[in-house]
Amino acid sequence: MLTNAPTLPRKSLIRQPLHAIAGLMSLRYGALRAATAVGAIAAGLIQTFVFARVLSPQDFSIFILIGTFGLSLWLFDLGAAKILFVRQRHRHLTGEADGEVPAQSSAVVLLYLAIVSLGSLLCFAITASHASTGVGRAAEYALFFSFSALNLVWFPLRNISNAIDDFIAFESLEATRRLGHIGLILALLIGLPLPACLVLANALWLLLLATCAIRLMRRDALAPKIAGTFGALSAFWHSNRVSILRSGNYAMAELTVYNFPYMVVPLMFGLGAPTIILDTVFKVFRGATLIYAAGLDPLIPRQTRAFAERDARTLKQATLLATILCAIPTVTLCALLWFAGDRLFAALLGPAAVMPPAVTPILIVLLLANMAQNVASCLLQHTGFFREIARVASFMVLAMAAMTAIVAMLGLDIIGFIGSYTLVYLAGGVLYTGYVIAKPFAIAATPKEPSLPL
Repeated sequence: MLTNAPTLPRKSLIRQPLHAIAGLMSLRYGALRAATAVGAIAAGLIQTFVFARVLSPQDFSIFILIGTFGLSLWLFDLGAAKILFVRQRHRHLTGEADGEVPAQSSAVVLLYLAIVSLGSLLCFAITASHASTGVGRAAEYALFFSFSALNLVWFPLRNISNAIDDFIAFESLEATRRLGHIGLILALLIGLPLPACLVLANALWLLLLATCAIRLMRRDALAPKIAGTFGALSAFWHSNRVSILRSGNYAMAELTVYNFPYMVVPLMFGLGAPTIILDTVFKVFRGATLIYAAGLDPLIPRQTRAFAERDARTLKQATLLATILCAIPTVTLCALLWFAGDRLFAALLGPAAVMPPAVTPILIVLLLANMAQNVASCLLQHTGFFREIARVASFMVLAMAAMTAIVAMLGLDIIGFIGSYTLVYLAGGVLYTGYVIAKPFAIAATPKEPSLPL
């Protein structure tokens, strides 16, 4: 049957969903964030590829542990970065001129830089004290520790930048960092000495940290002074101690969940191949978390604004779009692992280790659980539900401890450990999703003005 109804041009059909997405997020920021996320995964995989070829399996596994200890300094964050985001976001949306938040933000950044410096010195002192480790190798360990640990300082700067809608500038610096570090790691294959690589990598870190801090000072998000740092930290603690304890519980639990396998596996299964297998699985697993951040971060400004305005419809739309943006790379990565995982791992690890075929389906389930958990926990954190995320994180720590004991009693191998870890992680994703429905979605749908549960 013929109809006189108008037919939209193909370009209009394409532009309609793009306009809808643009109403919820910055397309430019989304594209840039996706590029830096891909760079983050590439950096992790390239590091594995290069270290597997320039280091012995024993040295490779030791560097893995040193890097894990460096990342473990996030324990000292205690969730402060997310609290700063909530306070900076409120200040930005309301236009307040209160100088307390910038001063406290600067104090937190300086404290984290001091923690990284102290941790690097301790790493050098501890490793240099061993007779089997020379001063040169100890210095390499300390530099690699610093290279990993400076993420602690970068984390609050990212949150502060996002809170004041300065995300484009930050992601540009992040892209520079990723490209620079990837280039330096690859240069090891053509003869760049490892000490020179690590010195240059840390120098690039410091340059970008200074550049970002100066920009935030000009935007009045950081205070341009060191004097009064202790007082600002004390004020930050007293005004946010309840939230710090709750978010700190979450931060410590998350750090435990993500890093305790690096302590357990070498003890239960030994260094060498088991530790390298675990690290490779976790590079894909945690690398996917960086991809999810590329889909989640661009929606945070719209989600937080919708929650503050009690706009449940927009909050759910933004969260659904974030889920879709995370699902696209997840499905792609899962398909790649299913059809070509064996060849991918063989090319990545070379002679260092052989990835057991049973790991691939387990990793696919872990990726799906990770996606659900990241979408839910991101919304809960940025809308201030620290109590709820602390509860789930505490459950996961206890469940992981019980799981590890069961694995040890049953005498399971590395595959059994990774599979059991995946089941606990899946349960955590279900709990986080339930809290999203019961808390931010439900509160945004109520006519009464909600207060953030800080």
